[in-house]
Amino acid sequence: MSALMISNIVLWAVVLMLVVLVLALSRQIGVLYERVAPMGALTMDKGPEVGENAPTFELLDILGRAQSIGVPGQYSQLLFFLSPTCPVCKKLMPILRSIAQAERQWLRVVLASDGEMPEHLAFYKQAGLDPFPYVLSTPLGMSFHISKLPYAVLMDENGVIRAKGLINSREQLESLFTAKELGVASVQDYLRNNEMKDVNISRKEKENALVG
Repeated sequence: MSALMISNIVLWAVVLMLVVLVLALSRQIGVLYERVAPMGALTMDKGPEVGENAPTFELLDILGRAQSIGVPGQYSQLLFFLSPTCPVCKKLMPILRSIAQAERQWLRVVLASDGEMPEHLAFYKQAGLDPFPYVLSTPLGMSFHISKLPYAVLMDENGVIRAKGLINSREQLESLFTAKELGVASVQDYLRNNEMKDVNISRKEKENALVG
């Protein structure tokens, strides 16, 4: 056997080993991605449920402008509950502005809280929240059973709640939009259901193999 033939065999053996290694790495990356999949907004088991009609309110914002909450209209509505004393809320304001601008073709954002007007008006001006309506209403928070902040509720054009949950990051905020697009209550539910489907498929394959 010539040296050239031997070198070709060795080369092909190395190539095959590399292919196997790449496939193995690809599988591990997929598993790793599932394990570190972005955590969606944490849905609280209180208040109106996803798929139900949202409570409706006709309110004046802190600048005296009329605002309709949960009322069917041309746009989906993101109701974002916050507080001037909430550090995470303040951190999310630039992100909220960016998302509201990016999603303006289908979405309108309304900020909501309760308390004394002077404090909220100062926060509104200091944080540069001019693009958003800002309503103060204790009954509004109570109707959605808001107990922790920041909390967001996404309602579609028909006034139906499509997603909701505690928000601590841009990823969690965007997970509400993803849940709406997928038609699920939350990203966690979607991942959990897909995981169960994979388990059921695996069981069925094993059963078929045993029968065969």
